[in-house]
Amino acid sequence: MSTTCPIRDEEKLKKFKEYYLTEKPVYRNYALIILGLNTAFRIGDLLNLRWKDVFNERTEQIREHIRVKEQKTGKERVVAVNAAVAEVLGNLRRNPYDADGEQYLFPSARKEGIPLSRSQAFRIIREAAEQTGIEERISCHSLRKTFGYQAWKQGAQPAVLVDIYNHSSYGVTRRYLGIEQDDRDRVYLNVHL
Repeated sequence: MSTTCPIRDEEKLKKFKEYYLTEKPVYRNYALIILGLNTAFRIGDLLNLRWKDVFNERTEQIREHIRVKEQKTGKERVVAVNAAVAEVLGNLRRNPYDADGEQYLFPSARKEGIPLSRSQAFRIIREAAEQTGIEERISCHSLRKTFGYQAWKQGAQPAVLVDIYNHSSYGVTRRYLGIEQDDRDRVYLNVHL
């Protein structure tokens, strides 16, 4: 059985991110991908986000941090809202389906009052991957893995990534990120002492 992969190629990642914005415009699906890539939440935690988790009704502002009690670990996770997430949430908030803070960010289109299902989220992500030429095994978990891989490539400290993912060691995180020989080669080829 093969494991799900992060999206390593930056050009493919760009096309993947923009698929539901430009190729097949469905803003909810675009927002799902952007939030998944930028928060590294597990899909269950992402789908269960409600407006009260990301929007402060009192100040009428997107929150600076999203706080989630992880379903898997039961631990609270605090994620800073970056510019990409803030923009997507602001645009999603203007969507006519918005209402009170109890409503899900990603509501089911078929059943009122419940979030998008995990299987539907998988179909959304797989379609974007297939339609943009990504051949690796991509699933909902790929969004989480892609965050870590791209953060690592941009210089995030390994110890911070281990902490973000709540892994027991860097070895677990390294395997999780899908660091391969070409990544190691790039380091050797770019260091000139």
